[in-house]
Amino acid sequence: MAVRILICDDEVTILRAAMFKLERSGFSVEDAQDGEEAWSKILQQPPDILISDYQMPRLDGLGLIERVRSRPELDGMEILLLTAKGFELPTQELLSRWRIRKILPKPFSPRELVQIIHQIITERDEALVGAGNSALTRM
Repeated sequence: MAVRILICDDEVTILRAAMFKLERSGFSVEDAQDGEEAWSKILQQPPDILISDYQMPRLDGLGLIERVRSRPELDGMEILLLTAKGFELPTQELLSRWRIRKILPKPFSPRELVQIIHQIITERDEALVGAGNSALTRM
C-alpha cells in the first residue's frame, strides 16, 4: 500500500511542485491550501505523513499540528514543517514539543523532501522489524 501524504501550503506553486515530485516518487498525495482544509481531510482519512507550511490563513501550521497531537488516534502521524521563518523559530522546542520530524526552510528542494520521506519510511519499517511486527519475522 502506498504511503499517504497530505501537503498543506497556501502557496500554490510550492504545493504543485512538491506534489508533482512526491507523486512521481510513488506516494499517494492530497493537498490543502490552509490548515482548516487540512484538518477536515485529516479527520476524514488521516495520512501517514503531514507536510504543513508554518504560515497559512484560517489555521496556521502550528495550530494544525497542535490539533493533530491532541488526538491520540493520530499519534503515529509523522509531521514535517515548511517555513520561510526558519531562523526566527525556536527549532529545538518545536521539534520536541510537537514531535515534528523535521523543519524545512523555504525555499526547499522537492528532491530533499522525497529523501526525508524515504528516510522516515525506512526508520519506521526498521522499528517494526525490531518489534517483531514484520511479515518476515512471522514466517
